Amino acid sequence: MTVPDAVVPLTDGHVTVPANRWDLVTGYPRDLPTVAVVVPFYNQQTELERLVAALELQTHPRRLIHVVVADDGSALPPVIPPTSLRVSTVRQDDLGFRAAAARNLGAAATDAAVLCFLDADTVPEPSYLTEITRLPAQVPDALVVGRRRHAELDGIGPERLPDWWAGAIAPPVLREPAWLADAYRASGDLLDVDHRSYRYVISSVMCCSASLFADTGGFDESFGRYGGEDWEFAHRAMANGAVLHHARGAVAWHDGPDWADRPVADRRATKNAEALTLARLITDPDARRPGLRYALPDVAVQVDAAGHSAASLVGTIACFLHEDVGIWVDGPRGGPLLRETGIEDQRVRTGPIPEGVRRRCRMAVTVTGRAVLPRGAVTAVIGECARPGVGAVAVETEGASVVCRASWAVNRVRRWSAGAIRFADPADADRVSRTVTLPAADLDLRCAESEPDLSW
Repeated sequence: MTVPDAVVPLTDGHVTVPANRWDLVTGYPRDLPTVAVVVPFYNQQTELERLVAALELQTHPRRLIHVVVADDGSALPPVIPPTSLRVSTVRQDDLGFRAAAARNLGAAATDAAVLCFLDADTVPEPSYLTEITRLPAQVPDALVVGRRRHAELDGIGPERLPDWWAGAIAPPVLREPAWLADAYRASGDLLDVDHRSYRYVISSVMCCSASLFADTGGFDESFGRYGGEDWEFAHRAMANGAVLHHARGAVAWHDGPDWADRPVADRRATKNAEALTLARLITDPDARRPGLRYALPDVAVQVDAAGHSAASLVGTIACFLHEDVGIWVDGPRGGPLLRETGIEDQRVRTGPIPEGVRRRCRMAVTVTGRAVLPRGAVTAVIGECARPGVGAVAVETEGASVVCRASWAVNRVRRWSAGAIRFADPADADRVSRTVTLPAADLDLRCAESEPDLSW
């Protein structure tokens, strides 16, 4: 099935898009959105005053801007400078570095349609909000990252911002992280995405609709140290059907160098701690190169127990165990059959795939009948399902089938098939992604005997 190159209308006048085709959306929204600028804050009074002054100079209408300062337990609460903007403050206790929880607290304190997350030590250029909200205002599935540049801003007070924007003065510019700039360039500003693209979304210049943020579940508040919460959120948002985009024209200046250029003690140990934390939450195969297995699998497999014996069930399960999988044996006979097998493998459980897993894993596989296929064929099916725009890969033979579905496609369709806002035409659910059907003979898929020979 070929996915049409056109936006997909929703019943409220917004649209979604097939695959990651944000380029199908042209122009700016007819009605500009209400925007909440959520600012995590910790003892940054000088920086906050400069940020508020920069928000005063935005081209986006001030009446549509709500600034929410989320204080992460500062010794002295933030003091809001005189401003014509609507500004609110919320506060949580100082229990360590909890930027993720602070951002959630700030997001919960507004009813704006679009959420724009900006760190307190950033200074957005005047067109920042206009540029970064353009796509989320039209495509509520959009997750947008701006361009974060770096400069020494010690000599730039709030009163000097107009001179800076006019070109009369300029702070010393520091280098941008080359790996980010290269990734945006190579991907066409995140038009071409893959399983690693979440790494290019940084929360200090991030924007999305309030509905996507809520549907994704906000930031993971278990993060209690610097780094990683933005990657985890972006990875989970992708699994929930987010459309990634880099808004090159949305520029915000960070005061000081990137983390890689700062003098950080125990740099390698710090990054290793971050990597170990992320590996259990992010199913990216590159994050799990050591081959360890976690409670959250990359691929969730649901095997229908109907028609199986204990021996045939073992044969079907064995086809998938070389991948990073969790296997759920579903149906009334699932529990008794697993007990009969004597399996003591934490990857194998009973019941349907839990909703929490479906919302975080990259793919889910449904197996019916006594399906058996080579391990290489399983890897091929998963690889095909990971291709851009592919939402499902189906392989069927008499008495057995294997269907692999990409979580991003399943969850995007879920979002717009229930609730108050839906696809304008229910048939448009098929336009979000394409389905690939592979010949069973090419993959050697077969339906096994009810009592296969397990002897050796």
